[in-house]
Amino acid sequence: MLAIWKRELQSYFYTPVGYVFMGVFLSLSGLFFYMLVLDARSSDVLTFLGQISYLWMLLSPVLTMRLLAEERQKRTDQLLLTSPVSLPGVVLGKYLAAVTVMACTVLLTLVYVLVVALYGAVYPGELMVGYLGFILQGSAFLALDLYISGCSSNQVTAAVSAFGANLALWLMDLLAGGVTQTWLQDVLSFFSLYQRYNPFLMGQLSFASIGFDLAFIAAFLAMTVHSLDSRRYRGV
Repeated sequence: MLAIWKRELQSYFYTPVGYVFMGVFLSLSGLFFYMLVLDARSSDVLTFLGQISYLWMLLSPVLTMRLLAEERQKRTDQLLLTSPVSLPGVVLGKYLAAVTVMACTVLLTLVYVLVVALYGAVYPGELMVGYLGFILQGSAFLALDLYISGCSSNQVTAAVSAFGANLALWLMDLLAGGVTQTWLQDVLSFFSLYQRYNPFLMGQLSFASIGFDLAFIAAFLAMTVHSLDSRRYRGV
């Protein structure tokens, strides 16, 4: 698994993918930071995190589109499927490489927090909770998009399909606020990654939301392993 993680992590920076993700994420988050914090003369970092959480919907496919779909497109997936590394090890190694790039990018946003701390009040406890939820939400999107990459035949299909799935989650969240049936609203809210992030944005450490995010990640990683195992069994 460590060999897979190291190889995939290096490939992010041997190709433009890692730089594109980090550059676009930091550029857009910097724009949000200017509008929501600097221009508004605010020190509300949690609201800023809540707004840039929508960037996961747009950018997480960039990190996952090539992880498994590229292997299938180049027909190197059979070598991967028959390697000494177990399928869970392969999936986990690739997933953790994407999470590592994501976490490094998130760490760079602490520069914004430093700017706020120089001119305003920052509460470390609330900040840590907010960033925990932010990283968990991003990790959940990566797990979903990795599964889609494993089901796709090429990188373009993986990217478009992953963005569509991410958009569907966002639309589901909007629908939860607009339906009148209470039971349907409860169901949609329960499965919403955005609703699960709300307690963190209020500085509350929600173990229910942490458990949901971790279960969401584990479920899609398990589905990815199952998908690869099925392909290995079928020999396609």
